[in-house]
Amino acid sequence: MIPIGLKITYTVFVCALLPIYWRQYGPANFLWFSDIALFALVPALWLENALLVSTMAISVVFFEALWNADFFSRLLTGKSLIGLSAYMFDPKIPLLIRGLSCFHIVLPLLLLWTVHRLGYDQRAFVWQTVVALVVLPISYLVSNPQENVNWVYGFGQKPQTILPAPLFVILLMLLFPLAIYLPTHLLFARIFRAAAA
Repeated sequence: MIPIGLKITYTVFVCALLPIYWRQYGPANFLWFSDIALFALVPALWLENALLVSTMAISVVFFEALWNADFFSRLLTGKSLIGLSAYMFDPKIPLLIRGLSCFHIVLPLLLLWTVHRLGYDQRAFVWQTVVALVVLPISYLVSNPQENVNWVYGFGQKPQTILPAPLFVILLMLLFPLAIYLPTHLLFARIFRAAAA
């Protein structure tokens, strides 16, 4: 159901990106949900695994849509909406790195297309919730406020100071599944056909 050319092209791109990102950002960067989805989509495409694709889709499609809105707003008007893609306009980051980061434009489209092809597996909500409950505390433990992987130190550039940091991570562990994953899951279950058992 997934063309072999797409599988090969996508796999080659991810294999090329991995060492470059590792050198530029370090291993903690790969805990971003968008990076997890980027890498998980490789086996998902080759195995044509609806559960894995569906899980990654509810994980990142909403956030990738925000990233794209912010990026194209800045690109077209010079004004950022929320600053999510600010690094794409940072001249201190090599152009190659910023170019590779354009995967954020293609990733949500590819995820949605693949879910359309394979069907939506409704177990994805539970699986992505489990992933978030593991990844968010790890992101807090191995990253720092400057990296702020998965916003575990606060939304935006500066760390939040309203709540104790561990309590904020616990809040995220509740917020992501209830405010992001569940609505996305309900939407996908409505608009996509169910995956074959």
